[in-house]
Amino acid sequence: MKIFHSIKDFSTTKKTILTLGTFDGVHIGHQKILERVIDNTANDKYESLVLTFFPHPRMVLQEQSEIKLLNTIDEKIHLLEMIGIQNLVIHPFDEAFSKLTAEDFVQTVLVNQFDIHKIIIGHDHRFGRNRTANIDDLIGFGKKYGFEVEQISVQEINDLSVSSTKIRKALLAGDMALANAYLGYDYFLTGTVFKGKQLGRTIGFPTANIKIKEDYKLIPLNGVYVVKSIINQKTVFGMMNIGFNPTVSGEKLSIEIHFLDFDADLYNQKLTISVLKHLRPEQKFDSIDLLTKQLEIDKNTAIAYLSELR
Repeated sequence: MKIFHSIKDFSTTKKTILTLGTFDGVHIGHQKILERVIDNTANDKYESLVLTFFPHPRMVLQEQSEIKLLNTIDEKIHLLEMIGIQNLVIHPFDEAFSKLTAEDFVQTVLVNQFDIHKIIIGHDHRFGRNRTANIDDLIGFGKKYGFEVEQISVQEINDLSVSSTKIRKALLAGDMALANAYLGYDYFLTGTVFKGKQLGRTIGFPTANIKIKEDYKLIPLNGVYVVKSIINQKTVFGMMNIGFNPTVSGEKLSIEIHFLDFDADLYNQKLTISVLKHLRPEQKFDSIDLLTKQLEIDKNTAIAYLSELR
């Protein structure tokens, strides 16, 4: 997949089949649109193109917005590449860009820069300054400038009953089954392992502490989870704790993974942690011994859950 970090950087020798949006989560609703784009390029006459934006428009246009995103920009790139998109333009979203009129956007970006043959969008897509233009306006522009418009029907989207907002709510409630069903894959966190207090090692539960550099990444509900990761081309399962470690008076949010049947030096390695199931909320225990006993229970529960998956 070719990646461009500005609209003006994009160039192609073929006309494009395009879709655009924030695609946060690249969930099953997004996947339906993206697959339609790819289907339209099967004869190799056209190239697939996704236009997305960073920062998220709500981060720029809503001063009080504290939106957390389902994907970091690197994670979104990975997901779009796995789906098979040929070209990705990640355009810096700012106030100046938001003030482009709908027709200016169509003429200068879609037609002149992207040389589109067809645009494929969802039924409720709005665009242009103040998001005033809709699908009917886009169809009109298509006739004027010579490109096709394909709309994903209301019925198709409603059948899926999915949105990035619903997925965020599920994750913040610890409902991994619902979130992962809507995503079409297991929600994942990407971070680098750093050296923690090493308390877990002293009680028989060594952990890999991971730091996620992107502060806009949505972290699921605090608590204990069953997780998996690929380490050295091997699938490894484990338990993850998200929280403040109240039993030992922790002050900062931490993300720690205890891997089952695996022990290796992972410091400074970048790990992707897929989140499978929420086991329990974060708890404060009266002693380290009680914490250790609960971790044993959690481990047995996790093993029983994983045995059902296999």
